[in-house]
Amino acid sequence: MKHDMLAVDLSKTAKPIVNHPVFKLHGDIHLNLRVSTLIQEALKNQEGVLTDTGAFMCDTGKFTGRSPKDKFCVYDDKTANTVWWGDINQAFDADKFEALYQKMIAFVANKKLYARYAYACASPTHRLNILVINTLAWHNLFCNHLFLRPEEEELDTFEPEWVILNVPEFEADPAVDGTRQGNFTIIDFTRKIILIGGTGYAGEMKKGIFTVLNYILPQEKQVLSMHCSANIGAEGDTALFFGLSGTGKTTLSADPDRKLIGDDEHGWSDEEVFNFEGGCYAKVINLSAEQEPEIFGAIRYGAILENTRFVEGTTTVDYTNQSVTENTRTAYPINYIPNVAEPSIGSSPKNIFFLTADAFGVLPPIAKLNKEQAMFYFVSGYTSKLAGTEMGVKEPQATFSACFGAAFLPLHPLKYADLLGKKINNGEVNVWLINTGWTGGPYGIGSRMKLKYTRAMIHAALEGKFADTVFEKHPIFGIEIPTECPNVPTEILNPINTWESPEAYTEKAKYLEGLFEENYKKYVG
Repeated sequence: MKHDMLAVDLSKTAKPIVNHPVFKLHGDIHLNLRVSTLIQEALKNQEGVLTDTGAFMCDTGKFTGRSPKDKFCVYDDKTANTVWWGDINQAFDADKFEALYQKMIAFVANKKLYARYAYACASPTHRLNILVINTLAWHNLFCNHLFLRPEEEELDTFEPEWVILNVPEFEADPAVDGTRQGNFTIIDFTRKIILIGGTGYAGEMKKGIFTVLNYILPQEKQVLSMHCSANIGAEGDTALFFGLSGTGKTTLSADPDRKLIGDDEHGWSDEEVFNFEGGCYAKVINLSAEQEPEIFGAIRYGAILENTRFVEGTTTVDYTNQSVTENTRTAYPINYIPNVAEPSIGSSPKNIFFLTADAFGVLPPIAKLNKEQAMFYFVSGYTSKLAGTEMGVKEPQATFSACFGAAFLPLHPLKYADLLGKKINNGEVNVWLINTGWTGGPYGIGSRMKLKYTRAMIHAALEGKFADTVFEKHPIFGIEIPTECPNVPTEILNPINTWESPEAYTEKAKYLEGLFEENYKKYVG
């Protein structure tokens, strides 16, 4: 079977899964179109335009980011006592899901649809096969990039386990359908279907499957699912980098001496670390060839740009333009960037880095954590917002996101932390806390930690240069601080030495310690 410009009735061609409810669909369904064909379709449908590098540029409409308040999980016998219900995981009635699903099926009955076979998890043992059905050609192109791509010879016998039905033009009626408003993402873990409607933001598909994996892998396979980047050294040593936005996760994991496994989502089994994805979904606000050459170079034919604008009178992208949103993004296959691991798999990690941009300026630039501390800082997922960004905000504000990805955790955060602890126990793993934030005082008084020093500390950890170093225990946080590090001034390693007033430092450190403890009570109370 050819898999290019071919309109097919999926109920006839996908024989092994003919009983799947999605296969009530019939009609003008285009299956597994090639990248070039999808771009032609998207241009013909006026979904976007080409830039001067050949990238496809489009808008996502009203929603330029995820809408976490409109994400739901179906409440049934499977999920009642397993999902961590609350503000993050909102319950949705199973009967209302079925009714909404039927309305969506009727809505797309006579539309041109783009279907794609894809999968998540580079590890063959944990592979999750997916069928994506879209009304927009560029959404289908996005799925080609962000999910993993089956080989051509696999397509005729491909058996999807999960289905995504994404119809941005379809809006729910909250009074009838049980949603909060017209847009929605709803995951049914029993039927293995994700319904998305009312939003053109493509990231909802990627994060929907991430949520699914965060439910399945820890419970059923004892695989730790992680919101992190990962790379591998010449000696085969794997490193993980966790961090919220602004902490330097992408920058610090991009190392010319190490191959990138992936930049966002991974699993850690007993034997290996593996990428969930087949591509990258990177922010491009203020992007430049000088600062981020790999990402800049990846934005070529086949790549997608979301919500960007041209320099006036040209088809050259103005990456400084944030007139639509600050969350401008690009999507491309991982092989669009150099120095990647193929396949996207590494050994169990030797080093784990928790990155935080501490605007209080009290955490050390590098510290070693024991197992219990690693579990605590993992559950905390700390960074900080800066003072001065809102009226009346005079102090930095602590931000906590459990496991560095609270929005995508269907299970209780302590379940992931417990699994992390077990994996640390089972291997010789060094866990490091890295402060890429402020030193010499809080934001407004101190200065940002120099990137060259952070890189030097990470390289020292990766190369085992702290093996014979003397460490001293922090009197408040209890974490271990090295007394020396190659290519880093000794005086900045212990942050109290960088403050003019040791008393002011101690007061601020105790304040942050209290915020950590208060946040942790949410998970143990």
